[in-house]
Amino acid sequence: MAHQDQYTFQNPVTRYPSISPPKQDQPEPGLDRDLEPKSDRGEKSYRGTGRLAGRKALITGADSGIGAAVAIAFAREGADVALSYLPVEEPDAQKIVELIRDCEQKAVPLPGDISEAKAARDLVAKAVEELGGLDIIVNNAGRQIAVEQLEDLSDEQFEETFKTNVFAMFWITKAALPHLTAGATIINTTSIQAYKPSATLIDYASTKAAINNFSKGLAQQLAPRGIRVNAVAPGPIWTPLQVSDGQPKEKLPKFGKNTPLGRAGQPTELAPAYVFLASAESSYVTGETLNVNGGTPSP
Repeated sequence: MAHQDQYTFQNPVTRYPSISPPKQDQPEPGLDRDLEPKSDRGEKSYRGTGRLAGRKALITGADSGIGAAVAIAFAREGADVALSYLPVEEPDAQKIVELIRDCEQKAVPLPGDISEAKAARDLVAKAVEELGGLDIIVNNAGRQIAVEQLEDLSDEQFEETFKTNVFAMFWITKAALPHLTAGATIINTTSIQAYKPSATLIDYASTKAAINNFSKGLAQQLAPRGIRVNAVAPGPIWTPLQVSDGQPKEKLPKFGKNTPLGRAGQPTELAPAYVFLASAESSYVTGETLNVNGGTPSP
């Protein structure tokens, strides 16, 4: 993979290879450590310029994939970071903690299951205590399990997907608001699935549409308080989510090849969108969804 930083003039079609991932399976939620081929989270390429100096961020799903890339980028831009992840994801999380500390920024690992209301609220309290405040919230953690037929989509899976993707965002945001002041930002991860749902991702796609709507409504409510709320809508991004039942196994070799750019995206390609929305550069941007999807037309 190329290791030029995000400021290097590059052809977006060939910046990363058009991968053909082998069929593989990991138990949910999956680990970056075991992903083949490896994803690029910006470990060797993301270059910071101090755009988030002094900021204090809480990122959910920060151990791997997009969340890990955002955590690395935020730290390299000068932010301290609290990382939320499931306890089974500790091996991935510790690697990201190490990378953040290599930037001489504070990393606060906070394992727990945010699909439980108390754990989600406690997460915010711990982050505030350890970081000395909060001014960036990134609700990124997601659950995605492909199911071919609605008749096979269990009540339990439907509920757990909503609790992880939507309820946790609500609980965390509500708990964080008393600690946020004018200039703070909230960034929620939605998806191309909010606009172009796959037949096998009925529950997941529904949560992503809800996240989009939640973000736009809350943005209007919080604008007078000087708190901005935006969303990022990734397309097909190569992360452990895809191999832990997020995609049907037979579809993995062609993952992302149907985009106009002809390839899946890498997590590090999402990070600049989150940095932009977290920084003062986007001070007149709220209620927006940035689509980072390889060129697929979307609203």
